[in-house]
Amino acid sequence: MGRQCAGEFCLLHQFHFRHTAMAPLDPHSFTDSTHPPTTHISLTLHFDFASSTIHGTALFTLQSPHCGGFFLDTRSLTVHSVVDPNTNTSLPFSLSQSPDPIKGSQLSITLSNHSSFLVSYTTSPNSSALQWLLPPQTFNKSHPFVYTQCQAIHARSVFPCQDTPAVRIRYSASLNIPSHLSAVMAARHVARGNPSEGRVVEEFVMEQPVPPYLFAFAVGELGEREVGPRTRVYGEPVNELLDEAAAEFAGTEEMIREGERLFGPYEWERFDLLVLPPSFPYGGMENPRMVFLTPTVIKGDATGAQVVAHELAHSWTGNLITNKTNEHFWLNEGFTTYAERRIVEAVQGEKRASLNIGIGWRGLNENVERFKDNLEFTKLKNNQQGIDPDSVYSQIPYEKGFQFLWRIERQVGRPKFDKFLKEYIANFKFKSIDTETFIDFLKEMIPGIENQIDLVRWTEGTGIPPDAHEPDSSVYKMIVSLANQFVTDARIPGEDEVAGWQGQEWELFLDNLPETIQVSQMVALDSHYKLSESKDYEVKVSFLQKAISCGCKDYYNEVEKILKGVGRMKYLRPLYSALVKGSGKEDDKEFAKRLFSEARDCYHPIAQGVVEAIFAKHL
Repeated sequence: MGRQCAGEFCLLHQFHFRHTAMAPLDPHSFTDSTHPPTTHISLTLHFDFASSTIHGTALFTLQSPHCGGFFLDTRSLTVHSVVDPNTNTSLPFSLSQSPDPIKGSQLSITLSNHSSFLVSYTTSPNSSALQWLLPPQTFNKSHPFVYTQCQAIHARSVFPCQDTPAVRIRYSASLNIPSHLSAVMAARHVARGNPSEGRVVEEFVMEQPVPPYLFAFAVGELGEREVGPRTRVYGEPVNELLDEAAAEFAGTEEMIREGERLFGPYEWERFDLLVLPPSFPYGGMENPRMVFLTPTVIKGDATGAQVVAHELAHSWTGNLITNKTNEHFWLNEGFTTYAERRIVEAVQGEKRASLNIGIGWRGLNENVERFKDNLEFTKLKNNQQGIDPDSVYSQIPYEKGFQFLWRIERQVGRPKFDKFLKEYIANFKFKSIDTETFIDFLKEMIPGIENQIDLVRWTEGTGIPPDAHEPDSSVYKMIVSLANQFVTDARIPGEDEVAGWQGQEWELFLDNLPETIQVSQMVALDSHYKLSESKDYEVKVSFLQKAISCGCKDYYNEVEKILKGVGRMKYLRPLYSALVKGSGKEDDKEFAKRLFSEARDCYHPIAQGVVEAIFAKHL
């Protein structure tokens, strides 16, 4: 139907739109399942560091022409205009005046058989995806910096979009930035233009379809180091950061090759790494072609490469096959945790992989306890209607998901399970699926599996299923035994027993200590092994959390240094929680409130929200 004869049809369609309820696709999005999906977005982004805003245009291409209302997700965006790019005529639009506290504001555009339209908009300084850093907040302290964190539902605060992983998009982007800065993206770099009037334009293109939460960029003073044929490390050129990162991640190419052996071809061409300033809220973010990393993973002993192994594994499980909505998040993270441990086992050995499983087992039990009053979020497939996904983020989809896949592997044997994994990835690559789709494929490829494993109990049941499996390795048992002896007999492990221990061994040891341990024991342990001074943040934070919980104030200076110096939520959550929970700890609560007030602006908006939620729950 041509546009010239579509008017009557469109009027009918608009009438129908006004008198029928929308068909939601995702509880966290305004996207209507009856509307055509976006297939491509062409972005032009002008970065204004003075106002901490981006002035942007987004040219949308839809899978098919559409008449009537068309919905996009936005958060804290000012929309200036929507136009037909072919005729340059305005299209009617409206932005909901009362933002939903979780989803943001619905942008409604009236289309008349359009398959493309151009939106002009400006971001807010309070964008939930963007952190604008002043020079003093960076490593080098001489230039500003900005970066994105779009998972789970924050891409909508950078550009209007159907912000659901059910809709995969290709995109191109022109970034207009100050000429003394550089830009990187989770996309292929095309060109850097000639500077003009103190500005320069960097061009990027993402040719594979990705969910919006994988949209990512960073702009700042950036240097780089070659690590392998497909890998380059980027970061601020200061304090030997790049050299240390390059050394830490020197084994990346070997991990990529192992991933290809296990899971099939690497589909993203490059696997570059960006080490961000300390405020980055996660350990790593699996943005395709440009993984974002916290500097805390640079430990000096190559063990930080295990975070890289996790983000690499996402190249197959998460980026290539994606959960359709966040209610099926385990399909991303359970699979990736399993794949990560297979890569670690192949590259670093079975002992290292078993330690990972042991630490994960402790984390699973602790997180199930965390949700004891809301068991819905101990399910793999859960109901998140009216729930902010950031508020229920936990290790459960990672570790319970891993346990489920490990249970299947034990049932059918590794060779058969490996064959299944390759077929699963090849069959669903570049698609977004739900738990039911996975279960149907599993039953098709491994007939009778539902009679051997209670698949419904695993995916829809609460808590930890009875056939989950604590690791059974000798090194795991030895560390747990030493932790038990330390608690019951006050016996500090001997130097011969801990010889060769790295961060993971100490982390597992500390994770197996109760909160009720004696202050004198913690001080004695630290006097022997200086855990409070460890360069490994996993060890340091685990020790400090235990010290806070048992009432040992000797280490509060170290607590303050971490909470003011690092924005990774994995560290903020346990330290702030330990300070504010429980009764009779008013000094600790005041200490926590003071630290947050002084450090808040150095945290990413997502991390700010997590800490505020901790205070709301316990204060």
